Parts: sequence; structure tokens; C-alpha cells
Amino acid sequence: MTVVDALVDLAAEVSGDELEAAINDADKLDLVDPEALRGEIAAKRTPGAGKLRAVLDRYTPTDSALERDFLRIVREARLPEPRTQQRVNGHRVDFFWPDLNLVVETDGLRYHRNPAQQAADRVRDQDHFVAGVRSLRFTRAQVRFEPRRVGAVLRAAAA
Repeated sequence: MTVVDALVDLAAEVSGDELEAAINDADKLDLVDPEALRGEIAAKRTPGAGKLRAVLDRYTPTDSALERDFLRIVREARLPEPRTQQRVNGHRVDFFWPDLNLVVETDGLRYHRNPAQQAADRVRDQDHFVAGVRSLRFTRAQVRFEPRRVGAVLRAAAA
């Protein structure tokens, strides 16, 4: 069984979010390229292939469920799709809108819980500031429990 076959079979059994996470994991492990995957399933006519095509239509590479939740807020706010996992001012950022000159970081507890990590975050924000790039940070709690507020802040930043 190929990775493509496994993803098609999985698609018939799991939610769209779980499928997107599986595609993301396979992509990060270089097991599949999402664009090549689209071509490989184009002729397949199974429920799993249809669901996989639908997920690929809105697929954006992310590193976590928190980032996928944030992308839902971006889409609900009707903002343009950001670039993800880009290097900006020497730092890999979660989300970047070049046309808006805006970087957004989503801070979960895994990578932002201790003082050293938090200090590194401040340096990143300062580097963006010096380069003239606006930078926003949202916590996991804000993304999960205050999506309307996050969307409102994003719309204001885009205006």
C-alpha cells in the first residue's frame, strides 16, 4: 500500500481536521507532496478520494492543531490566505502576509512556556519592529476561546 492509498483510505474514516493533520505530517516527513497528491488522486472516484480532494483544496502547511485553528479564524474573517512557515527577518514565522506587512505568531504552551523561550519571542518581535514589519501574537487560549476577538484584531490589522 502506498502513502497515497493510505491517505485515501484514511479520508473515508476520519474528520477533515484529522485528515489535514495526516497530510501535514506526511508532508513534513517528505512522504508526499500535497500538489503531487492532488494529481495522483484526480482520477480516483471513491468517497475517500473526494474528501481528500476537498481537504487539499483548502490545505495550507502548518505545524500544529493550534495553527490550523488559527487558519479557520483567518478564513472566517475573510482575510487573504497567509504564507505559512516562512522566514522573515531571519526568523521562521507561523503566518506572514507580505501585502499587509504583517507577521502573526500563535503561542501554544509547548514552545512558549519558559522564560528563555519567552525572551526569544521578544527578540523576534523586536527584530520585526526594527525591520518595519508589524507583529501580532495570539495565545492558544485566545485562538480557542476568543476566535471572534482574534478575527476582529486581524481585520483591524488588515484595514
